[in-house]
Amino acid sequence: MASKNVQEVNATNFASVVGKGVVLVDFWAPWCGPCRMQGPILEEMAGRVPAGTVVAKLNVDEAGAVAARFGVQSIPTLIVFRDGKIVQHFVGVQTASTLLRALEDAVATV
Repeated sequence: MASKNVQEVNATNFASVVGKGVVLVDFWAPWCGPCRMQGPILEEMAGRVPAGTVVAKLNVDEAGAVAARFGVQSIPTLIVFRDGKIVQHFVGVQTASTLLRALEDAVATV
């Protein structure tokens, strides 16, 4: 369930989305209660991210191989990528301020 501020990624477009710039990916599933709690937090903070930053969601049921490649064993898992490389990794529901700070840190070190 993506919105205008949160992009949906899948196995086909994942590499192109995370390969350039700073991207926060929420690895989630629709049946996951904590994931459903994280969704509105992402929506709320996505409109306030640094310019050029992407917030995305990847459904692990539909792209399990991608999740496995990054060692995702619990959801929600949120990973901040910079030019395709992991710079921060969170497991469990995170606050908007924690995620915004992680994105700001990733942008500042570019």
